[in-house]
Amino acid sequence: MTIQVKVYSDFVCPYCFMAETPLKEAIGGKDAEMEWMPFELYPYPAEPLRPEGEYIQNDWKESVKPRAEKLGISIQLPQFSPLPYTHLAHEGHLFAKEHGKGEEYSHSVFTGLFQKGLDIGNIEILTKIAGQLGLHEETFREALQLRKYKDEHRKLLQHAKEEANITVVPTIVIGDRILRGLHPKETIEKAIRCAIRESKMEFCEGDQCH
Repeated sequence: MTIQVKVYSDFVCPYCFMAETPLKEAIGGKDAEMEWMPFELYPYPAEPLRPEGEYIQNDWKESVKPRAEKLGISIQLPQFSPLPYTHLAHEGHLFAKEHGKGEEYSHSVFTGLFQKGLDIGNIEILTKIAGQLGLHEETFREALQLRKYKDEHRKLLQHAKEEANITVVPTIVIGDRILRGLHPKETIEKAIRCAIRESKMEFCEGDQCH
């Protein structure tokens, strides 16, 4: 049985980007697969994040950069303001996922913002990212312009907030284990091993096993 590792994240969250590395290392070689789940820290029309703000400046200097360096990840604070809303990027992920490129798309959007300084709220930039992954650009662009995945995205956000009770990102759900925030590879590996072990155990009652 393959263990599902659900990762709730938002593309403007640097910790979600940094979570990619320990997650992939922890999952590698195991009977587990990762699924990126959408979450919006600042959904439209809430006030978007501004990199020049004191909170972000301090957090970047005191937490983000040191942790990125420890993980060996190149990361830069975007130089444009405000940061983009992410609903279109998330809808683009649903398109990419439908065409077998979900994980690659998420990585490219993260690196687009935090390494290349791209405006990932712009449809043309998202379309270019999709094209670089081999996805059909015209079909992708049209899907975002027509908001083809809008309802599905809204349902996933509703699930995250009302059913999964997600309040912070990244949040990693492995079986009945919930890891909130950025965790080292070893912690994620332990949760995966426990989930795999538990999936192989059967509780038998009478002549039926569950």
